[in-house]
Amino acid sequence: MKAPSVIKPSSNSVQDADICIVGSGAGAGPIAYELSKAGYSVIILEKGGWYTEKDFFKDEQLSRHDVFQSQFKDERHVLNEPNDDGGWSNDTTAQFWGGNIVGGASNFMSGYFHRLKPVDFRLVSIFGKIKGANTVDWPISYSELEPYYTKVERIVGVSGKVVKHPHLEPRSTKDYPFVPTAEHPIAGWFDKACHTLGFHPLPMARGILSKPYNNRRSCEYSGYCGSYGCSSGAKASSRAALLDQAIATGKCKIIPYAKAFHINSDQKGNATSVDYFDTNNPEHTLANAEKNALSIQAKIIVVACYSIESARLLLSSPGVKHPNGIGNNHQQVGKNLHCCSGGTGHGVFEYDQFSKQQADDLKIRGPFFNRALQDWYVIDDKKAFSKPVKGGTLDFVFDPPSPTSDANSLKREDGKLLWGSTLKQRIKSSFTQSKDFKFEVFCDWLTNDDCHVSLDSKEKDKWGSPIAKVKAGFHPHDMKVAQYLVDRGKEVMTAMGAQTVWGNAFSAPTSNLIAGGLRFGNDPKTSALDADCRVHGTDNLFVSDGSFMPNGGSVTPTFTIYANSFRVADKIKEQLS
Repeated sequence: MKAPSVIKPSSNSVQDADICIVGSGAGAGPIAYELSKAGYSVIILEKGGWYTEKDFFKDEQLSRHDVFQSQFKDERHVLNEPNDDGGWSNDTTAQFWGGNIVGGASNFMSGYFHRLKPVDFRLVSIFGKIKGANTVDWPISYSELEPYYTKVERIVGVSGKVVKHPHLEPRSTKDYPFVPTAEHPIAGWFDKACHTLGFHPLPMARGILSKPYNNRRSCEYSGYCGSYGCSSGAKASSRAALLDQAIATGKCKIIPYAKAFHINSDQKGNATSVDYFDTNNPEHTLANAEKNALSIQAKIIVVACYSIESARLLLSSPGVKHPNGIGNNHQQVGKNLHCCSGGTGHGVFEYDQFSKQQADDLKIRGPFFNRALQDWYVIDDKKAFSKPVKGGTLDFVFDPPSPTSDANSLKREDGKLLWGSTLKQRIKSSFTQSKDFKFEVFCDWLTNDDCHVSLDSKEKDKWGSPIAKVKAGFHPHDMKVAQYLVDRGKEVMTAMGAQTVWGNAFSAPTSNLIAGGLRFGNDPKTSALDADCRVHGTDNLFVSDGSFMPNGGSVTPTFTIYANSFRVADKIKEQLS
């Protein structure tokens, strides 16, 4: 990858800005919002298109639809996973694209907004090292990030209710700025079952507006939420919550369909500009880069294009001081990637086993269930573990309406294809005689030497850049913790009265919950970024997406990515001033 470093776009294809941001999701929005409001010029390069509320329909065929993602035929990710015989798969293909549109994957999130807790920042200090894991303490504390969690709640918009429980994190405000979204009637069943078991049910905070705010409508309770774009603007996507306001300042410009392929650096090692292509132009490839490359020159460059792609971009950007890719002099770029360990479980509630009123309550669609359990965020159970270990979170949810895929999933039983009256009866039973209730488990995926990002040595994307190769090895400790939590979720389902209960821990990486790969820390030999999320070996290149996280905690990462990005925005403002 020497060629990109010597590309010199023509002068009329170069634009100037104070800040250039690659990507437009949760890691990018706060930077653009804060810096544009402070009067600095901001240019955002987004590989995908620019869609708004009118483009998001309540249609199961329009969830993470192809139009909102990179096309598999244009670029993919090569995935190496452990296989059953103790080796590694070498031909698995995957697409870890959370969403390639303005606002990124935040358009399609479910909006579970749990904060990390102080324990997440000090895993080694509290629990000690685990053999085979690369766990480290964070270079900052929870208290340093706490004001930014509060800022996200206010500016981005978080609805919820704070209640006391054994693992409640410290807060500088008594409650969330928006009241909880409407709750499903059977939330009361859950609370009663948990209290009977001695557990502490939590109202789940959501990055979804319960009332109108900043020209965004409140939630309309269609049921089409997780994996779907929000047609009301209630969901706290980077675009709806932050970028629309950044654009309104007149200081922020978004360039859609812009594929960044190289970050240029000078003799001191600092970033000078970002080269990109217009993906709508078939002539824009590396083979024609001298003639067709476009470029943004900026004082500060911020990378926020999702963990895998952020590492890929840095690895694809060699320079005089960075022969192995910018920031990679200690071979830390792409290392310590982590996914989200956990599992799922289900409880099936047969209507004829309940009173008419209870059955009618079960049939209601729209309101969120909005309940979680964090009783085992730290597990102190000597029957299961020899000492206290980091645990996790259980979120209880209803899946979005998906009748076509649900019906399709019923056509096989025990490996046999069903048809005729047998299939009809099974579909009728599923749709009209029972309710499927679900829980999701989130716990740490321990960083290890077998989970990382590199450039594929053989395959290139449509534009001529090496594609990303993802090795996704997990630590066996993850599965033990996940299964423990799955079993607790099954206990709750049974106590609620479900007739059928099942659940499984999993080790496969989830495409939309990946972080790390550019870990922050104080030592360049063991981290890719400093404590301010500045790339080691540079003065002006920052990374503000989930790549910075040494571990994911036991919650979904979006809330923390937003909070840290607001923190990084303050660091950039200090540097520019």
